[in-house]
Amino acid sequence: MNTTLRSLLLALALGASVSALAAGGGVKLDTAPVNLQDQASLQRGARNFVNYCLNCHSAQFMRYGALTQIGLTEKQIADNLILTGAKVTDAMVTNLDANDAKEWLKSVPPDLTLVARSRGSDWLYTFLRGFYRDDKAPSGWNNTVFKATSMPHVLHDLQGTQAWVKAGERPGPDGKPEAVMKLGIERAGTMTAAEYDRFAADLVNFLTFMAEPARTQRTQLGLWVLSLLTLGFFISLWLKHEYWKDVK
Repeated sequence: MNTTLRSLLLALALGASVSALAAGGGVKLDTAPVNLQDQASLQRGARNFVNYCLNCHSAQFMRYGALTQIGLTEKQIADNLILTGAKVTDAMVTNLDANDAKEWLKSVPPDLTLVARSRGSDWLYTFLRGFYRDDKAPSGWNNTVFKATSMPHVLHDLQGTQAWVKAGERPGPDGKPEAVMKLGIERAGTMTAAEYDRFAADLVNFLTFMAEPARTQRTQLGLWVLSLLTLGFFISLWLKHEYWKDVK
């Protein structure tokens, strides 16, 4: 029995590892510190989204008014997060024309409403931190988890410019030493590494919320339902005991 249980747990662990690698195209994904209970992080993430993402990407299935669920008032949303002539009841769409996007960027940037569900929070977190300089790429940028991405690194002023640098050596297949490469900051940005990681984490936290705004309420409701079912189970046991205690 113990052997069977250990085998099952090992299979589940291997399956999770393979899934994580598959989502990242063979790259180990960093764990995104998602916390949908952290309203301060969600609010910072919403600010990051409208300032840096909404210029090109839409979130057409999300309305500004839904941001009241992360602790903001409609006045705060209108004063701080609506940077166009949109209303609080409007969807979060970009002003970038699709034809202009095709001409300038060669493709229309995808809608980001459900990107956290399609890609996963860990993938997004690793993607935002995985840009590096690549002179062979059309945009001048590449990414560790999305090779040949057409998206330029719009946050490079914050993070700085990353490049592959030699971090040491290891024996190669033929026994000769080969270089071990890792990403390093080639040009510093306006944020420290820790600050940029926090920026990316807040943005991913908001994207995760946006992909399923009812997730927190659904989870809380589920806990209440399970608690009531558990209570009902013990009440049923007690009633059964009381009903049958005098029956021989």
